[in-house]
Amino acid sequence: MAKYTLSAADVERLMTDPSGEGRIAAAEKVSGAFGTGGMTAEERVIAEDIFRVLVKDAEERVRAALAQNLKTAPDLSGEIAGALARDREDGVALPMLRESSALSDEELVEILGAATPARQIAIAERETVSDAVASAIVDIGNEDAVVSLVGNKGADLSETTLEKVVSDFGHSERVQAPLVNREHLPVTIAEKLVSLVSEALRTHLVTHHALPEETATDLVMHSRERATVQLAAENSGDAAALVEQLAANGRLTPSLVLRSVCLGDLGFFEAAMARLARVPLENARVLIHDEGALGLRSLYDKARLPKPLYPAFETAIRQAHNAELERTDEDPDTRMRRLLEHVLTENEAIVDEFGIDNVDYLLAKFNQLSDTRHTA
Repeated sequence: MAKYTLSAADVERLMTDPSGEGRIAAAEKVSGAFGTGGMTAEERVIAEDIFRVLVKDAEERVRAALAQNLKTAPDLSGEIAGALARDREDGVALPMLRESSALSDEELVEILGAATPARQIAIAERETVSDAVASAIVDIGNEDAVVSLVGNKGADLSETTLEKVVSDFGHSERVQAPLVNREHLPVTIAEKLVSLVSEALRTHLVTHHALPEETATDLVMHSRERATVQLAAENSGDAAALVEQLAANGRLTPSLVLRSVCLGDLGFFEAAMARLARVPLENARVLIHDEGALGLRSLYDKARLPKPLYPAFETAIRQAHNAELERTDEDPDTRMRRLLEHVLTENEAIVDEFGIDNVDYLLAKFNQLSDTRHTA
């Protein structure tokens, strides 16, 4: 890189030229060289002394020229960066607030205390935002700044800060979308968002973020529109797409698959088994609905699901087939209750193999359906 030599003429021009244009040109020349590292150590010291004068220049364009050239300058004095970041004009302050690494977290938090909405947004858009700064932005309560903050991949948002975001802005669709689409969300935050966001965002939550198993199951079943054992074939594409998303993000668990079939969603179960066993969907359907025992068992083994759980799967499939053959006028909830009753009574060992949490979930569903039946 060519070295820049700060001449006596440059210094004289900066200090005495009465025209704004002259000072702007000189300011751009010196700050440009400083910003690109094209100065010796001695010249940098002289340049910073010049900047200390120019940050107070009456001509906004002079100060703006400094900000544009110094916003990414390495090793810029915090004093100079702070003066430009606090400038009365946005054209000077915003570039520094958005990009200067010379501003400390403490100074950014202090600036936020009296910052305009535009300046709050600029700070929220920085390449990296510490949790201390993020928390200060959320506390101010400017929704536009919070939208920028939660959509910023470089923002470090602690669970406490996210709790505050959900508490204060959880019902804002503008905040919900970037929040749900963050790369990582704590389980507690994802769970709270479930009841607040749209169907599309719920699907993203369940396929991309860790959720309690019961919450994940409820979301999947809800997204399948309470599918029953008589699920229409035309909906299979939706099931396959959902299954693919779940599998791609490591959310297609044995627990979720068993819960789905126990709740009578054959469409989801078929798509899940096809994906886990890596066979075409039509092939999986043939194997699942094979009247003999060989088809389902072979598919189950290929899917590498827990062997001790096979009887529960088999019971659920058998009851689903029986419901189809009977063609009764029972409503979907009644059929689901009957299916659950058979699964839970015919597989006493399910608690040991499936886990008490999963069984409690199925029992809760069974009781919920029973209560609905009695109060109807």
